[in-house]
Amino acid sequence: MGFRRRRWRDMAPEKDKVRVNRAIRVPEVRVVNEDGQQLGVMPTDAARDIAARIGLDLVEISPNGNPPVCKIMDYGRYKYEIKKKAATQKRSQHQSQLKEIKLRPQIDGHDLDFKMKAAERFLIDGDKVKATVTFRGREIAHVQVGHDLLERVVKRLAEIAKPESRAAMEGRMLSMILAPDRAAIKKIEARRAAEAAKQARAEAETGAAEAHEEEIDEEDVDDADVDEVDEDEGEEGDAQGQD
Repeated sequence: MGFRRRRWRDMAPEKDKVRVNRAIRVPEVRVVNEDGQQLGVMPTDAARDIAARIGLDLVEISPNGNPPVCKIMDYGRYKYEIKKKAATQKRSQHQSQLKEIKLRPQIDGHDLDFKMKAAERFLIDGDKVKATVTFRGREIAHVQVGHDLLERVVKRLAEIAKPESRAAMEGRMLSMILAPDRAAIKKIEARRAAEAAKQARAEAETGAAEAHEEEIDEEDVDDADVDEVDEDEGEEGDAQGQD
């Protein structure tokens, strides 16, 4: 029988890499249900079947156990909760600051998009944003252009921010401060976390399917090696018989 080389997928999982459903390749696991009750040690296929019947996932939570420990849970929801907890901790540690984006009355669409992305990032991080339109030379005669531009900014950021006050002139600058809408930002973060969890789950399933296909390919190679050995032995036997 051919020699099976050790592949990368036989190694321990990468740090923070969670195996889910078909990505769990060990023959048996110790199972904990969604309520935290011990179901004991059982074949991995049987544990996957139990999870599938109730519409949940089999998630490896302790890969170094003997056998590894798996929990039946909603993996997408699990990823969302982790993301939500991390975001909450980040906000609690973050000191709100006043960030500024500087605009020109005749700013082009590409530059405005770049400024809006920066403003979105500041607001989602919990900072206030000061949008300032600076007038040079004769541009000061067209202050209304600046007001119109700030109205565009407010509309672009309406999903995550609210203006604290109306735009006001400060010398040759027209400024407005926008504050983050924390309730709206939480909803957006929750949606993004759910989407990320869905994608992570799909990637885990895809990785498991690819690993399964590679294993089948390896078995085909091993069978071919056995056939070659048998043919060689047959040829040697025929040669000895002729001698």
